Amino acid sequence: MATVDAHITGTVWTVEVAVGDTVDEGDVVAILESMKMEMPVEAEASGKVVEVLCASGDAVTEGQPLVRLD
Repeated sequence: MATVDAHITGTVWTVEVAVGDTVDEGDVVAILESMKMEMPVEAEASGKVVEVLCASGDAVTEGQPLVRLD
């Protein structure tokens, strides 16, 4: 099982996927806001979303898992 992790510390602006969605490598799964900049978080592998570990407005740290893929 793979995870898509936050690449920066910030706030989850939006979550772009839901459980059951299929994503390809490079697809945006969430958008983080840090220092008034919106930063897309892309999947590093293809797979099916089995768990979303964050919600809009959540504070996250660099390296924190946001989405689990199967």
